[in-house]
Amino acid sequence: MSNLLASHARETAVLLVLGVLLITLGLAAPGFFTAGNLRDILLINLPVLVTSIGMTMIIISRQIDVSIGAQFACCTVATGLLSKTGLPLPVFGTLVILLGLSLGALNGALIAFGRIPSIVVTLAMMIILRDTLTWLTEGAWVQGLPADFQWFGIGQGPGQAAILGLITIVWLAFYWGLSNLAAGRAIYAVGADAEAARLAGLPPQRITFAVFAMAGGLSALASLCNSLRFAELQSNAGTGLEMKTIAAVVVGGTAVSGGRGTLVGSLCGVALLGTIGTALTFLGVDPSWEKAIQGVIILAAVSADLLIERGSQQRSANA
Repeated sequence: MSNLLASHARETAVLLVLGVLLITLGLAAPGFFTAGNLRDILLINLPVLVTSIGMTMIIISRQIDVSIGAQFACCTVATGLLSKTGLPLPVFGTLVILLGLSLGALNGALIAFGRIPSIVVTLAMMIILRDTLTWLTEGAWVQGLPADFQWFGIGQGPGQAAILGLITIVWLAFYWGLSNLAAGRAIYAVGADAEAARLAGLPPQRITFAVFAMAGGLSALASLCNSLRFAELQSNAGTGLEMKTIAAVVVGGTAVSGGRGTLVGSLCGVALLGTIGTALTFLGVDPSWEKAIQGVIILAAVSADLLIERGSQQRSANA
């Protein structure tokens, strides 16, 4: 039991902090736990949950992607425009996913085969995509969507259930794959030591390329599911999504040095950071403190990682 807790120390710590926050809300603001409020919190944070899957794999592989918010925006606009052509949902949904995969693959190709640092590539891509989208749309929202677009055309209740069901299946599939498939273990190996992984017969460049492509596809899926909630779509959707996602993944225990992290931890990070903003409102605290509190949590998480890494290095040296 102690070994199990030790191996999941970060997830346990995040859940404890979340538990304390929820207990405080239960005592001071029980209205927080109404079904409508909890549903809204869940729906608002679904894009972060989906993109955190891809970001977890990227950071495990010792890379970073700050362009996922811009990819999300491009796919949101594409979703609206394609739906207006009269294409059925399965068709335009597939096209949107392919767009996301292509954007992620472009990042992956420049990083893996062009050997350009991921922060440089994805920062440049973020600027290019955002500015191009602003130029093409002139900042206008996508309006005049088909009548059967919102909630799949089946109503809010069933539509919400369908979105939650789809995302649950996707999350479980990636969780299983990352834990049990050779491809999942290869991502950890490349993040831990790319040269050692190469000597062991793994192709680090191809793995890096695939991780970024998958992350792009997941950003597209997040935008598609999020878009189906609305009757009009913002052209600047996903602003700040990359920072929220990175923060949740790091808080959940994925090491920025690569080679370590879990989707369960990222899920815990999304739950904690996604709850804080609404919790502050119910507790009567100025919501502007949300970013500051998130920053403190992120610094604490990164500091904990550094202490753990230094402790491991010291024990190895003593041994």
